[in-house]
Amino acid sequence: MNTSYVPNHFCKKHIKCEKKWRERNEYYKLNHNKQTQWHYNHITRFRNPTKAKQNRFYHSKEWHDMRATILRRGYGLCAYCKARGKLTEGNIVDHVLPVERYPEKMKDLQNLVICCGSCHYKKTRFEEKYYGTGLHNKPTGNPPITDVKLIAALSQKNADERHRTSSQNRF
Repeated sequence: MNTSYVPNHFCKKHIKCEKKWRERNEYYKLNHNKQTQWHYNHITRFRNPTKAKQNRFYHSKEWHDMRATILRRGYGLCAYCKARGKLTEGNIVDHVLPVERYPEKMKDLQNLVICCGSCHYKKTRFEEKYYGTGLHNKPTGNPPITDVKLIAALSQKNADERHRTSSQNRF
């Protein structure tokens, strides 16, 4: 029997989150090592000249200044959650139109919004399907969507479909 003391990292109100947090951390420890990180940072990020240029931009003072401007403008709230009637804190600055398909919009402040991690994940999966973004996808030729409310709704619908499909495949 293990009697070592394991501290709680959450207050009494949120203690129910402890188990999920520990499971996520354990998964991360098992699936992310120095070799994986090295490969991502040195190979994947620089897989072609366009990606290399984007990576340099995201480490520049210009991007850090733009990011700070957007965070102030949006009061740190996720634009996609807000479009669905929820107030959620966000710290990711996202391009409404993906840079991969619309590189000319990369530095356009009107193409930038704040989002939370959950919405960013959902929107990325939506963009892969709708625009054909991502490493192994082909461009779809679909028209650009700039309405944040519509993007939020379509991203959520896509996430729900993915969840439904993955749930059906388990059994």
